[in-house]
Amino acid sequence: MSMPPTPAGWYQDPEAPSHERWWDGTAWTPHTRVAQAQAAAGHGLAPADPAQQTGQHPGQFGPPAGQQSGQFGESGQFGQPGQFGPPAPAAGSGRTGGRGKLVAMVAAGVVLVASIVTGVVVLGKDDKPDPNASTRSSPTAEGVGPDDKPEPTTPASSPPEKDANVLEDQLNGITLPIPEGWEKPDSTVEKAVTMTTEGTYDCPGDSGFCRHGRVTSRTVRSGAGSDPEVAAKSDIREAAYSSYDRDIVERKPYNGIRSTSELKSEQVVVAGSTGYLVRWRVKTEAGGGGYVQSVVFPKPGSESLIVVRLAFDAEDGPPLALMDTITSGIRRIGDKGDNGGVGSTIKP
Repeated sequence: MSMPPTPAGWYQDPEAPSHERWWDGTAWTPHTRVAQAQAAAGHGLAPADPAQQTGQHPGQFGPPAGQQSGQFGESGQFGQPGQFGPPAPAAGSGRTGGRGKLVAMVAAGVVLVASIVTGVVVLGKDDKPDPNASTRSSPTAEGVGPDDKPEPTTPASSPPEKDANVLEDQLNGITLPIPEGWEKPDSTVEKAVTMTTEGTYDCPGDSGFCRHGRVTSRTVRSGAGSDPEVAAKSDIREAAYSSYDRDIVERKPYNGIRSTSELKSEQVVVAGSTGYLVRWRVKTEAGGGGYVQSVVFPKPGSESLIVVRLAFDAEDGPPLALMDTITSGIRRIGDKGDNGGVGSTIKP
C-alpha cells in the first residue's frame, strides 16, 4: 500500500538539525529558518513539542515521523535513518497544520521582502557614480580604449605670411619692391618671376593685350660667363626683342622694332653685390615704343648670375626714374634693411 504524499511545510533540515527547511510537497527547497523550538527558547517561551512542529524528534537526522527505517528497501536505501529525503506529514495535522501553513506563508513573504530590500541595496551600491568617470576619455575609434589616449600634438606652425609689397624670387634668393599701381599676375606665359602694371590695353600692332610696364627676374642662361658686364650687354638685346618686337607666341604687338639707342651702361651695386646695368631706348613701327633695361648681378651665395629685366612704355608708361627705384630696392630674401644689403652704399 502506497503512502500518501507529505504535504508542504516546514520540517527539520536533514543537513542542519537546528534549522528547518521548506518542503513544497514534492522536494526540498532552498528556503531555511531557525527551528521554531529554538526561536521560542530565545524569547523565553517554552518550546513546542518537536513532534508537532516537524514530525521528527529533536536532533533526529532521517525521515520524518511516520516512516520506518528501511521501509522502502534494504538497509542503506530510501528510508534509512540519516538519509536526505522527503519527510512524512507532521503529527497533529488539521487546524494545527493550517496555522503552520499560514505561518509558513507569512515567513516566506518576509523572506521575499528581505531579498528585495537586499537587492535594492546592492544595486544602489553598484550604481554609484564612478569617481574616475570625468577623467576617462571615451573611445574615439575601434580598438581604442580609455588608456589609449592619443599623444598631444603640437600644432604645425603656419608659414609666415608673404609681404604683399614685394615680389619674391625664391629660386634666386631675392625680392623686388612692388610699386603702387603694380601687381603680381597669378600666371604668366614666361618662366620667370613677373610683376606688371595693373590693367591692359589693346596692342597697337598685332591683336592682343599689352601692358605699360613689366619687370621679370630670372637666372642668366648658362654660357653667358661670370662677368656681369658681358652678361648685361648680351641680355639687353634679348630684352628689347621680347618686349617690343615679338612676344613669346611670335606676335608683333608693336609691328616690330624700328631702332634702338643706348641710354646708360654702368656698374651698379645690387643686393650687396656689384653688378652691371644697361638701358636702351626702343622705337617701334607702331606705337611710341619704350625703354628696356637689363641689370645683372651675382646670385647671393653663388657664382651664378641673376638678370632683372625692366620694360616701360614711352607713352602712358611709368616714369623712367622708377627703374632706378626698383633696382635700388632689390634685396636678398630676409634682408629688411633700407640700404640694399651689405655693400650697397659702395660705389662701383
